[in-house]
Amino acid sequence: MEGNWIIESLKWVFTFWNEKQAEIWELISTTPEEFKGGEIWTLALEINEGLKAIGYGLLVLFFAVSICRSTINFRDFRRPEQGLRFFIRFVLAKTAVTYGIDLMTAVFNICGGIVAAIAGNMGTMAGEVSLPEELEQAITEVGFLASIPLWLVTILGCLVIIVLSFVMILTVYSRFFKLYLFTAFAPVPLSSFAGETTSFMGKGFLKSYLSVCLEGAVIVLACLIFSAFASSGSIGLADPDSTAVVQVLAYLAETIFNMLVLVGMVKGADRIVKEMLTL
Repeated sequence: MEGNWIIESLKWVFTFWNEKQAEIWELISTTPEEFKGGEIWTLALEINEGLKAIGYGLLVLFFAVSICRSTINFRDFRRPEQGLRFFIRFVLAKTAVTYGIDLMTAVFNICGGIVAAIAGNMGTMAGEVSLPEELEQAITEVGFLASIPLWLVTILGCLVIIVLSFVMILTVYSRFFKLYLFTAFAPVPLSSFAGETTSFMGKGFLKSYLSVCLEGAVIVLACLIFSAFASSGSIGLADPDSTAVVQVLAYLAETIFNMLVLVGMVKGADRIVKEMLTL
């Protein structure tokens, strides 16, 4: 009976982990417009529309500051190419503020295509963590006294896996929060493109947004690599002649180690993207 409880607990926690991995794939493949029925996206669009008035005001301010810093006197405006350069910058900046949502949606769709290409070339996340039959058989043969330390190992291992599962899924959920924040606040940093000396803010904003979008590709790739480990039997067992406690401890330790690596990759996806693309 004790062995059955231990087996059921391990199976349940592995199923819980596998479900969270499947949920990650669903979240990554969901667009901001579809997430939670689109209500949050509608709110982000409304805030974006409200901030456009501020963005247009900053647009004029940044443009004026750029003119003051870039020209020594008004004679410079007699040169057609100088005036044309300022005019084109102003028009492009105004276009970015007005159609910023379309620009950001296009960037997100491109990054979504990268995610789909990765999943299509490597297959879906079919590899799942499961309890090996050899380990299950060893647990069923454990006596009552020997099962007591096995309970402790099982409880601790299950708690760690549950915590890692929640950390991983919360990290993916936070990506959506960042996408909505970027969408809602976009008119303010995009208006900085009107000035040559202030355009670094807009460039930094677009780089950060691109990094958030590409986080999905890194997360999916990390999950696929972890699934390949799980399905290929890379997570091995201890010596079959050792006690069941040692076998369970060894298996959980190696499994949790791989889970920790995956969670670390998921949490550090933004840093990995910036390092790969030098954003």
